[in-house]
Amino acid sequence: MKKTAYLIILLCCGYYYSAAQVGIGTTTPDASSILDVESTDKGILIPRLTTVQINAITNPANGLIVFNTDLNEFHFNCGTTATPDWVKTSHSMSVKYSNTDTTTNVNPNTTAINLPILGSLEWNDNTSLYTANTVANTITVTQDGRYKITVNVSLLAAAATARLTPEMWIEINGTQQGAYGSTGYIRNNGGHRESSLHITEVLNLTANDIISVSIVRTGANGSVNLRSAGTSNIYIEKIK
Repeated sequence: MKKTAYLIILLCCGYYYSAAQVGIGTTTPDASSILDVESTDKGILIPRLTTVQINAITNPANGLIVFNTDLNEFHFNCGTTATPDWVKTSHSMSVKYSNTDTTTNVNPNTTAINLPILGSLEWNDNTSLYTANTVANTITVTQDGRYKITVNVSLLAAAATARLTPEMWIEINGTQQGAYGSTGYIRNNGGHRESSLHITEVLNLTANDIISVSIVRTGANGSVNLRSAGTSNIYIEKIK
């Protein structure tokens, strides 16, 4: 009889713990949670892994969360167990520069130049991810990933020549990538001396790739400058 009663108690306790929520730091866990953790001076530390270790996880569940110590980011698997796709949950790291140069001719006759756009740093969320050469007007990324690159350029004709048409494009390691910006036509007649160029590209880059923006003349030969300080800029964001 005693053995039977003891077994019933164990079964009841087992059912209670399997059906109830677990509370850590609280005796009244929220009814919608399976685990409710409360603290006023501590946090939760989830597994911290390198990229290699994360990629070595066998059949990671959809929704599995880890902290990537190489990138200092939380990642979760939004793919399947067979084909995992690790996506970051932290905010995107970006960098933005604007121009101070207003005297360089950005309508060079035959050979393209790097757009003189790295004059003033607006922000750099991660100086170990983005390194800039403000003399060469290049930005190097130090991590593999997918990057959004946006370039906005305001132009002003400095010469009386009509039909000035600078054209720009993004280069990675000195090679053109993506679309051309070819909307910078300046009629230079009736007071029309201003124009602009715009490019947005999303590119898969590898560590130590060098980003630059090239610009060259495609219309008439004449001097064109960046319109005024702060009116042209480049924005780069690591989105994956």
